[in-house]
Amino acid sequence: MSQKQTNRPPGWAQRLLERITAPHLREEIQGDMDELFQKRAQRHGYPKARLLYVVDLLLLLHPRLWRREPNVNFKARYTRYNDVSNPFFFHPTMIRNYVKIAFRNLVKNKAYSAINIGGLAVGMAVAMLIGIWINDELSANKHHKNYKTLYQVKLSQTFDGQRGTQDALPFPVGEELKSKYPDFKAVAMYDRGEGNRSLIVGNQKFLKQGLFIGEEAIDMFSLNILNGDKNPLKEPYSIVLSDETAKALFGQQDPIGKILKLDNKVDLKVTAVVAKQPKNATLQFDYLLPWSLQENMYDWVAKYVKTNWENNGWGVFVQLKDGIDPAQTNAKIKDVILSHLSNDPNTRKLVKPELFLHPMAKWRLYSEFAEGKNTGGFIKYVRLFGIFGLFILVIACINFMNLSTARSEKRAKEVGVRKAVGSGREQLIGQFLSESTLIAFMALVLAFGMVLISLPYFNSLTTKTMAIEFGNPVFWGIMLVFTIFTGLLAGSYPALYLSSFNPVKILKGGVHVGKSASLPRKILVVVQFTFSIVLMIGTIIIYQQMQHGKNRPIGFTKQGLISVSSSNDLTTNFEALRNELLASGAVSSICKSNSPPTQWWSSNGGWSWKGSTPEDKSAIFTTIATNFDYIKTMGIKLKEGRDFSRDFTTDSSGVILNEAAVKRMGLKHPVGEILKWAGKDRTVVGVIPDIVVEWSPYQTVRPLTIIFEKDRNWVSFLCVRINPAMAPSLAIQKMAPIFDKYNPGFPFDYKFSDTEYAKKFYYEELIGNLSAIVSVLAIFISCLGLFGLASFMAEQRTKEIGIRKVLGASVTSVWGLLSKDFVLLVIISCLIASPVAWYAMNQWLESYTYKITIGAGVFLIVLMMALAITLLTISYQAIKAALLNPVKSLRSE
Repeated sequence: MSQKQTNRPPGWAQRLLERITAPHLREEIQGDMDELFQKRAQRHGYPKARLLYVVDLLLLLHPRLWRREPNVNFKARYTRYNDVSNPFFFHPTMIRNYVKIAFRNLVKNKAYSAINIGGLAVGMAVAMLIGIWINDELSANKHHKNYKTLYQVKLSQTFDGQRGTQDALPFPVGEELKSKYPDFKAVAMYDRGEGNRSLIVGNQKFLKQGLFIGEEAIDMFSLNILNGDKNPLKEPYSIVLSDETAKALFGQQDPIGKILKLDNKVDLKVTAVVAKQPKNATLQFDYLLPWSLQENMYDWVAKYVKTNWENNGWGVFVQLKDGIDPAQTNAKIKDVILSHLSNDPNTRKLVKPELFLHPMAKWRLYSEFAEGKNTGGFIKYVRLFGIFGLFILVIACINFMNLSTARSEKRAKEVGVRKAVGSGREQLIGQFLSESTLIAFMALVLAFGMVLISLPYFNSLTTKTMAIEFGNPVFWGIMLVFTIFTGLLAGSYPALYLSSFNPVKILKGGVHVGKSASLPRKILVVVQFTFSIVLMIGTIIIYQQMQHGKNRPIGFTKQGLISVSSSNDLTTNFEALRNELLASGAVSSICKSNSPPTQWWSSNGGWSWKGSTPEDKSAIFTTIATNFDYIKTMGIKLKEGRDFSRDFTTDSSGVILNEAAVKRMGLKHPVGEILKWAGKDRTVVGVIPDIVVEWSPYQTVRPLTIIFEKDRNWVSFLCVRINPAMAPSLAIQKMAPIFDKYNPGFPFDYKFSDTEYAKKFYYEELIGNLSAIVSVLAIFISCLGLFGLASFMAEQRTKEIGIRKVLGASVTSVWGLLSKDFVLLVIISCLIASPVAWYAMNQWLESYTYKITIGAGVFLIVLMMALAITLLTISYQAIKAALLNPVKSLRSE
């Protein structure tokens, strides 16, 4: 038995005494027994005192001493609330005390409190905005009742050795799936056209976006019918309007049963009004048309495509029955198209079309495919900004940690006194975490204000209609967890650091923070600026990539070029329209096309040429169908040959190739070569450069064939070149009455090609703008913390600066003394951040075919920017300290 153990009463006896005595008597009896033990030990020695302690304990074994206090309102002196060994339970009085102390500290140090609360508020506001945006993206389509059982049918097939995936399918697929596969509860075909159609009510004309769709879609998508028939698409000459469209067309009148004219062709009856879909829904429309109406409106549907298994231009939505495994259904339907294709073994072997189901849960964020496999999609940006939000929050928390630990000397005496009077380390940790959580809640209030102010701008930037769901209890639960997490994250290191002080050393002479104590702060500053610099580098590279795409030679002149959606009237009266527009002086050229100037809407295989093989028939060529003046109107400079000409009757079977097509065909002298397509010989009359009409301006330009086509069914658009000698606004004014004359059923709706081309950069601009905002705020928060640290260092070194000035130090030397440490930390941050940013952005650029090469210049620019921002931030405090009168500073010390 150790000496320490023999100088005490028997441990087992002490424990037994504690158990048998009532709580309200325990403290008094234990105190008396311990005092008596010490007196006997001094008089008789410890062995005898231990024996007598046990004898006294046996005499105390009386039920009177065991009985608990009869007063039911009595609170035991010894409870879980004052058990200092348990840091997770505190008495309400203790909590009030902590809050009171926290408020006193905040008021006493107003500047540091403002920096702490302001920095945390900005970080929390950014994290909240990003969280709202991410929630909006992740909740896309979840309002549909059948969200888990809805699918889009997609098609993977191989052309020219490359496996591609699309949602464009043959017209008869829907009927095949509906009639032969019992796995499906419902099947709805839809047309994929994105153009607007004309809705005429009385003398008013409206251009609205809608689609033909199967009648099952109403129940499949659980569309909310506000008024009208519950099965509104069963009749071929009916139309379903969104509530917004119904109001635009009929005002406050009841639209049900009203008649409107579609495309100045057919009269339709309004059978229902449905609620407009949320902004984040995939299925967006102003109106819905019955699937069967197509055959009544367009004779070519029944004539050419209704039974054609090789023309892909329509989509299919399906709903699986409950309990059906989609993987098993995929196995059943994958060869539906293959079984209807030509029996040509080369076609079947090379193309290998396979159908599969793409779940609604992946429509929004997982829409990209490569080699027939899903490779992600917009989810990469959701994850990226989730990381950005976390970065910002961590940067804000680092500010709190740094300033709290930097000012540790100010609170050292408080820690020492608390420990001296019995506070355990666990209670001190609880106190400091309570303070940081309180600050987090104060920052939350400020953050809410920032979010409410900035949300309209944020919605405008992201083209959304997001709002804070104040009435949602889940939202408040998330906010509570989020705030407590932020408070604990921000206060964790200061709490552990401050609670570790030795009370004896503190009360003897205080705590002097040396180099070893400042090392964690320096590490945190490096981490903070590393995050910020990574964001800065990423933002600049995103901007460079976007500008690289915008400055890419596109092969045609988009300025002064407009497109107008065609109609039956415009096609019929094209020559008269053309002559009158040219005579007006507003137009220098006009042509017909099957696609707008900045896009392609059709692609075809089956081409053959001199020296081609059967395998070459699977090569896909983008197809633009036009006739005269296309090259002139588009402003394309020919590489070889000429445009289609009215002087050559043989041009009706002509074709113009781009350079990519010439390369794919291996033609050395393409002009005059005979190609065969769709059972017809076509003569190459010209070669143009690779014009950028891809859906993404960063893609490789595909082989293009421009065919001469008189068939009016190919005509979807009119391309119009405004006279460069006339102001566009004046030219539009002159064109409007001419179009109204020849196209009375449609409003004059036009689109400038330069504006439409700029829309291709929407996602890059969105990511660039969001990255820039996050980057600026990250730097702002970091500099806020840097300003606080510089202020503290200047205050801490007041005496040193005064002595240096007395000895002759200049303002510049004092400024350099206070600045050099921070400059070194920023340089270290740049050295760490540069390879991290290079790797991350290199991975991001891999998704682009047409891309920049990351050069060293961006890293040097960011380094200089970071140094300049750092010096500007700390110079105020450094110069202020350097200009202070040394007599005053030394006297104050």
